[in-house]
Amino acid sequence: MSDTTSSTPACIPTIKRRLLAMVYESFLLLAVTALTTALFILVTQNHHGPAYQYGLMAALFVVIGAYFIYNWTNSGHTLAMKTWRLCVLGGDGKLSVRIAALRYLFAWGWLLPAFAVRTLFGLHGKAEIAIVYTVGIAAWALTALLDKDRQFLHDRLAGTRVVQLPKAGVKPAADAAQAASA
Repeated sequence: MSDTTSSTPACIPTIKRRLLAMVYESFLLLAVTALTTALFILVTQNHHGPAYQYGLMAALFVVIGAYFIYNWTNSGHTLAMKTWRLCVLGGDGKLSVRIAALRYLFAWGWLLPAFAVRTLFGLHGKAEIAIVYTVGIAAWALTALLDKDRQFLHDRLAGTRVVQLPKAGVKPAADAAQAASA
């Protein structure tokens, strides 16, 4: 993590801010997954057998994981998180590759329960699937309301926390008061 990220005081971001950053992140992931899919199709010569479909899912899982783990461990945030001035920290302030990987795996909790319900009940209609995913995502988002620090469940399980950084160029109140008294 950079020095600027670790030396600035941080506060707990609102759930709304975190969800908006996730929406922005989904647009960025769309580009990452499109590129990965295009490369996979090129390499596999556009075969459509079940093994290739599972191979594509595995490739996407690994590439998305690499994207998040690399960004979280090197700068503490992805581009979307940086835009919304969010930073992910480990228990001691640093985020190791192991903890970042755990956070990535636990974050699948946003989608996996809904996927399991969809598969278990054989849902195929667009409206049914949309309802199941909406309920699953909303339920996971509500876990932040149950946490004293307003962290989502995957952060609590991984031992990480997301903090909001101050605006660039804005001095914290303590620094401003100290400068005024000098």
